[in-house]
Amino acid sequence: MDSPTRTWGLHRVSVLGAVALLVLAWMQEVYADAPLILAVHPYQKYSTLMRKYTPLAGYLSEALRREVVVRIGRDYQDHVAYIGKNRVDIAIMGPVSYVTTVAQYGAKPILARFEINGRPLFQGAIIVRQDSTLGNLSALRGKRFAFGDRASTMSHLVPRFMLSEAGVDVYDLADYQFLGSHDNVALAVLAGDFDAGAVKEEVFYNYQERGLKAIAFTPALSEHLFVARSDLDPEDIQTLRDALYSLGDSERGRAIMRGIKKTMTGMAPAKDADYDNLRGILRTLDDQGVR
Repeated sequence: MDSPTRTWGLHRVSVLGAVALLVLAWMQEVYADAPLILAVHPYQKYSTLMRKYTPLAGYLSEALRREVVVRIGRDYQDHVAYIGKNRVDIAIMGPVSYVTTVAQYGAKPILARFEINGRPLFQGAIIVRQDSTLGNLSALRGKRFAFGDRASTMSHLVPRFMLSEAGVDVYDLADYQFLGSHDNVALAVLAGDFDAGAVKEEVFYNYQERGLKAIAFTPALSEHLFVARSDLDPEDIQTLRDALYSLGDSERGRAIMRGIKKTMTGMAPAKDADYDNLRGILRTLDDQGVR
């Protein structure tokens, strides 16, 4: 016959085991319902990005039946690391950041890419004043050139590659400077402070009537995109894709896109190979020690 002490001990173990199972079940339920994180790279100030992307987070929350919250990265390196290490669930990425992330951390499921004015591709322009006699890239030798940000795809990296392909190194220029933004480049060329500069296509068209012309356009590159955490549930990945593809089908969705970028008209499918031409450009720049 068991002693009262032994009986109590067995009962206590049984109770503790039951409690442990309840706690484990509760933790699993809490974890399953934890918000998903939508990560955004810090290309504008924090408050502006929160205003732009919070409506999208709400829209995705409804599609998933699970809360989605916005996280703004401290810097581009922080953003890439969080995505690469699967510490966020959904992320918007620029093409260069995407290629960098895949190279460092491996493939990520692509959800969709931007369509701007109906195209999932974007370009840049090499600009001069309309009264300039410069007509091609090789003519820029000995001239003053304005870049935007050193890390910018269309105001530095791709134009730098194009200059090199035309036989013009930056050391062949009379002067070159990084002015920080595409608009600064356009204004500096208009003012005559620089003979030529590099901007994204939409900035060129914004300033064209004020006295700019393009002497070259960059290759067309695949647009900004959304990716998912590598181990996100496949059903959630498909739900996210369907929701993003459907943004253009409702006035609410179109308003969400316009809030992010005025010229955004939809979301399109994408695959990793769509970024191969950019990979080739970046490899050349790496070999030249540009990045």
